[in-house]
Amino acid sequence: MILLVEPVVVLIVEPGMDLSSEQMADLRELANSRHVTADVALRARIVLWSGEGRRRKDIAELAGVSPVTVDRCKARYAAQGLAGLEERRRGGGRDQVPPQTRGRVIALTKMTPPTDSGLSHWSTRTLADHLKRREGISVSWHYVARVWREENLKPHRNGTFKISKDPAFADKVADVVGLYLAPPGGAVVLSIDEKTQIQALDRTQPVLPVAFGAGEKRTHDYVRHGTTNLFAALNVHTGEVTGECQPSRNGADFLAFLKKATKPHDGKEIHVVLDNLSTHTTPEVKAWLKKNPHIRFHFTPVGSSWLNQIEIWFGILTRQSIRRGTFSSVNVLVKQIRDYINSWNQDANPFSWTASAEEILAKVRLVQTNMKKLVNNNSN
Repeated sequence: MILLVEPVVVLIVEPGMDLSSEQMADLRELANSRHVTADVALRARIVLWSGEGRRRKDIAELAGVSPVTVDRCKARYAAQGLAGLEERRRGGGRDQVPPQTRGRVIALTKMTPPTDSGLSHWSTRTLADHLKRREGISVSWHYVARVWREENLKPHRNGTFKISKDPAFADKVADVVGLYLAPPGGAVVLSIDEKTQIQALDRTQPVLPVAFGAGEKRTHDYVRHGTTNLFAALNVHTGEVTGECQPSRNGADFLAFLKKATKPHDGKEIHVVLDNLSTHTTPEVKAWLKKNPHIRFHFTPVGSSWLNQIEIWFGILTRQSIRRGTFSSVNVLVKQIRDYINSWNQDANPFSWTASAEEILAKVRLVQTNMKKLVNNNSN
């Protein structure tokens, strides 16, 4: 008897790596980083391709490696994460770069490049090149990048600072911070300022929305449709904001807004924190204050508007609503600002101010001391 058996077809499905969106983002950053070796970047791409569901055979062909290498990269990532993709040091070897060289890299990084170099700051390549040509020390830019990562040095980034020269700086800091941390019982504290010349910018072409693997894109050029000035008052203890846009900014506009911001708190003691703009101390404003003795002004030190909490809110408004907005007219801009304020007030929360006056003054004294040391070193 002949027994006929139907052939069995076995379908082998290669499981891809199950990666979260955060893991995929980390792998893309590593794969595109200029501060890792080509081998590390390739391993990141291999794991990334696996997470995208590509077959082992296809990944090996794309990467130009064997399927065994693909499996090894996936296993190393599964066991150790990103650290598993880094270069492994072979046993028995010694660090080829002496400690003195590492110290020199750190020291130079904290210094301004020589004036004859024409550089304003170091990059990994310019620092490695300087060490080789000027000091006879041969290290790769990869090594410089690794030292920077390990020491958390970021010479490519910079910030700004300003030390106030106000002779009453300490007293004004204590006064304003005291209102934030220990306000008079039953009193209302309002932080008031103006954000001036907000531009209604419209892009010359439509904005490309967010897509898979790509962020939002907009043209670098734009059309100006005018400006507006935002007067705003932040209730320090509730987080609610009162705002009003005006085409101009002068003493009369400020006084009109001041009346609007304080009206809901009639019958209460009101403390207003504001900066030293001349529009805040016009004769009309002073006359109005005399008629309303329950309202008292508290000025931040000259050059220290950062002490005014409304400036924090202005920064949030700029990042979340204005900077990436496109506005075909000033009216469109004003409407968006109004909508943002209404949305903010629906779930308003106060900022948590934690720095005491003593802590702020101590940091300022430290900066002043460091500046004096720099001046003395440069003069010597």
